[in-house]
Amino acid sequence: MYQRFLLELEQQGFAGDIENTYGQRLIAATDNSIYQRLPQGVVYPRTTAAVQLIFQLAQSDEFRPIRFAPRGGGTGTNGQSLTHWLVIDLSRHMRAVLNVDAENAQVVCQAGVIKDQLNDSVKPSGFFFSPDLSTSNRATIGGMINTDASGQGSLVYGKTSDHILGLTAVLTNGEVIQTAPVPLSEARNRATGDSLEAALYRQAIESCVEQRPAIDAKFPPLNRFLTGYDLKHCYDPQQDTIDLSRLIAGSEGTLAIVTEATLNLTRIPRCKVLVNVKYSDFQAALRHARTLVKAQATSVETIDSNVLNLAREDIIWHQVAEHLQDVDGQTMNGINMVEFTATDSAALDAKVEQLIDTLDAQLGSADPRGVIGYQICADAASIQTIYAMRKKAVGLLGATKGKRKPIAFVEDTAVPPEHLADFILEFRAVLDSHQLHYGMFGHVDAGVLHVRPALDMADPIDEALVRTISDQVAELTAKYNGLMWGEHGKGYRSEYAPKFFGELYPEIQKVKRAFDPDNRLNPGKLATPYGSDESLQGVQAELRGHYDRQIPITMREAYQPAMNCNGNGLCFNYVPESAMCPSYKATGNRQYSPKGRATLIREWLRLNSVQDMDVSGIPPQRTWLENRFKPRLSPNDFNHEVKQAMDTCLACKACATQCPVKVDVPNFRARFLSWYHQRYARPTKDKMVRDVERLAPVLARWPRFSNVLTHNPVTEWFLKRVVGYVDAPRLSTPALSQQWQWSTADVDGILAKPPEQLAQSVVIVQDPFTSFYDAKVVQAFGHVAAAMGFEPILLRFIGNGKAQHVKGFLHEFSKTVATVGPQLQRLADAGVALVGLDSSTALCFQDEYRQFAPVGQSFTFTVNGVQAWLMQQSDKLSPSANHTLAHNRWQLLSHCTEQTAVPESAKHWQQIFQRMNLELEVTATGCCGMAGTFGHEQTHQDTSKRLFEMSWQEPLARSDVGHVATGFSCRSQVKRFAGQPIEHPIQIVARCVVSESEK
Repeated sequence: MYQRFLLELEQQGFAGDIENTYGQRLIAATDNSIYQRLPQGVVYPRTTAAVQLIFQLAQSDEFRPIRFAPRGGGTGTNGQSLTHWLVIDLSRHMRAVLNVDAENAQVVCQAGVIKDQLNDSVKPSGFFFSPDLSTSNRATIGGMINTDASGQGSLVYGKTSDHILGLTAVLTNGEVIQTAPVPLSEARNRATGDSLEAALYRQAIESCVEQRPAIDAKFPPLNRFLTGYDLKHCYDPQQDTIDLSRLIAGSEGTLAIVTEATLNLTRIPRCKVLVNVKYSDFQAALRHARTLVKAQATSVETIDSNVLNLAREDIIWHQVAEHLQDVDGQTMNGINMVEFTATDSAALDAKVEQLIDTLDAQLGSADPRGVIGYQICADAASIQTIYAMRKKAVGLLGATKGKRKPIAFVEDTAVPPEHLADFILEFRAVLDSHQLHYGMFGHVDAGVLHVRPALDMADPIDEALVRTISDQVAELTAKYNGLMWGEHGKGYRSEYAPKFFGELYPEIQKVKRAFDPDNRLNPGKLATPYGSDESLQGVQAELRGHYDRQIPITMREAYQPAMNCNGNGLCFNYVPESAMCPSYKATGNRQYSPKGRATLIREWLRLNSVQDMDVSGIPPQRTWLENRFKPRLSPNDFNHEVKQAMDTCLACKACATQCPVKVDVPNFRARFLSWYHQRYARPTKDKMVRDVERLAPVLARWPRFSNVLTHNPVTEWFLKRVVGYVDAPRLSTPALSQQWQWSTADVDGILAKPPEQLAQSVVIVQDPFTSFYDAKVVQAFGHVAAAMGFEPILLRFIGNGKAQHVKGFLHEFSKTVATVGPQLQRLADAGVALVGLDSSTALCFQDEYRQFAPVGQSFTFTVNGVQAWLMQQSDKLSPSANHTLAHNRWQLLSHCTEQTAVPESAKHWQQIFQRMNLELEVTATGCCGMAGTFGHEQTHQDTSKRLFEMSWQEPLARSDVGHVATGFSCRSQVKRFAGQPIEHPIQIVARCVVSESEK
């Protein structure tokens, strides 16, 4: 029936995408919760009219049983948008900011607009949309409305529903309604008639006006009021108005599909100060929060020691460490981040000074109550990085070591702030009684704390604890007159709704009946229609762990980076300048994201395990005939869906460091490709990439002849049309072997040198790209090293194997590692300094080589990047007196692998340029779109160009600075699409330290 419906929808001219393959449905089967439900299909409408068409078609008798659930950012923590039915996802296309009215501080946008995107659009007018979320770079406005989201600063800024001026929503019969506050008298007029909208106003008056005394008596006076079906705020007695928006906000898509919203905006505060108060004990931080709130702070955020320790191990810590230092040897086991904002600096300074006086007095007393110190942060950039760490907390908890991972299912309880410390003390006792570890962070000013117990959801015993702990926490929350869901919605916790709504629950059901009498919208969530015999969803609905449990442990461990994915969705970050994830940014297709690829791999593992196929190790090498006639994988179409998703990965490895749980796609992609090609033949272009280390040295012996051979119309036509490879780089002329002025030796030859000579030497570990296609860079490094008093030695080319790994030739890569690794280890053991000119290739030695080390061996050597080695020897680095450059100001465009795996690299280059009396700007960019060989493949040309245009084209258009790029692939891409040569920063340094006459 669903397939017929989707076919009919397409034939009627549906404006949008319709996806119903197994892989496409899997992408919508999970979110950031513990649940998994496979929908029948996913539709991505482009317009409100397209959503109307969906419901109008579903009114026919044939399709009346069809049910729906809307989806936004896909980061819900309680399965709010998960369904077995049809998903309507507005996040792909409905992402337009339609109108910014600065005069009236309003904005109109579509439901798929991302929160940070919206703020970027209104920022030039001096405003922002104030409800703040940790997922603000991927949460959609529609998702925020449907969960009535809030976050940091909610005491001042309120919840999303507090900022809704009007909604455009589609009802189940296809009617479009416009909601906004209307006088009660007009609402009574609208309540007459036979339309569905009239029925809504009749029910709103009956439930929200006539039941007002019961409503006032029931709802607790919390900042995080009861979200969804908001009977209390739908009717405003002071203004005497009815606003249906208040019923829809927080209803989790159970009443209508919101397509557009008119929102009010808040003036951006000009002044901001953050005081980071540090504690020896987290409980002390909780108890101290009341004092901090009394200081009239805009917000008070807290983080416990577990989250802090995980942050210390993450890439983010190098940005915030100086602002969160331990105090006099005392360990910081908790912090409260107290933010003050104002439009007037004098008023802000007075508040801050008052708090500091209080803290100083406390620190000077005999009983500081756990306070061990504080730090003040007043510059915007530093405050932003600290909050980036706080926002990453939810993901960082997923990086907890071991099989048990902190998970969300009781993590947004809300109690009156004055009771929070006592409530948390009992909450911790509940978790301690089950011997569970957990992490805590949240908004202590609002009485909301995110508590995530660590469970192994593949373990049936731990799975059963979800029910036990949920029931215990529900009772505890009721004891403190709080709410089970203060921020992240109900979803599969809806079974507790009747208890928390109490005698008003029938009114909630009547509202559901008015909007959705046939229970077609997100059924089982929040409420069932009044009089219906259908039931609510329970906390033990289909769990993702149930499916993971079907995968043998050996296979889970082999593909651990995929199994780690908890659905936090940081890879959906919309900012073009962020490194993760380029293929998703260019396409908007979540199959092509780390989360999407991890989901596909998990299911691929499960399907193979069901057929008793173990894909944990490296597959045995097989002949072509064996591949064709003795298939090792079940020949189902899903193999190809996974392959397609893996092919779009650029292998930039940003996910390996930027993702809080380290979903390293290139890691499990290589393993998948090695198994996939046991069944299906490899394309010729993959073999060309694999053989680059074998062919390039041979071709480089006669570079001019080889370039003529490879760059003529016939060869280029063949490569493009037959092989699928375009814009191959030209070999360096003259070759490196013809330019190199210093010694070249193999490992034995280097080790034969006297120890004192080795101490003053630096060995260049060649990569095939720089050495054979950009030899000037190697030559430039030689000049710099020699000018610093070192003897540069070119290690005879022995390969690296990165291309083999990228394309999944794991047998070949393992052999390369077994050959090359021990040689480099011998040099490192002898104290020889090793340097690599191409950052992504050099980093392979620290990453993949560790993973594929032969049994019984371990590699500890490091091949430093150029900047790291120069910083180690910076005292020997000084400019020549007579150098001349075209620019004194330069702009650095970093290789995406380097900027994420070695985040201090850019700062090192700045310091190196400073020693040359040059200014170097660091520009935030995403992937250039080349990524090794990705940009050379014919099938990826559109994506490659799109990525270049997204974040590289604009900075390269500047004429007031010179440009340098660290990646060989980046420099190739710039030459291809910008039509301008660009150098490696070492070439600029070389011109500074060595005059042309000395060269």
